[in-house]
Amino acid sequence: MSKVGRAAPTRLMAAHELLSRERPSDSAGPEVWVAYYRRSAQVYATVAEVDRGHHHEALYWSSREGRKADEIEAGLRRRKRSGGRA
Repeated sequence: MSKVGRAAPTRLMAAHELLSRERPSDSAGPEVWVAYYRRSAQVYATVAEVDRGHHHEALYWSSREGRKADEIEAGLRRRKRSGGRA
């Protein structure tokens, strides 16, 4: 079943389970990881609004995943500016 057809998780634990199943392999490229972390941030932000008992924890996870995506993107920009060198 495609991701489009799935209902978004409404509980924090369900979000953790879904995102752990969708986690890319360690060898995935940085663009794949950015997309994963952006999706994770959105999933957790949505859960924060629905699972009020875990509101603050879900917000933490949303912020954390967004920061990880930002860090990877910053590294990609640095690499591009330096001509592809790390």
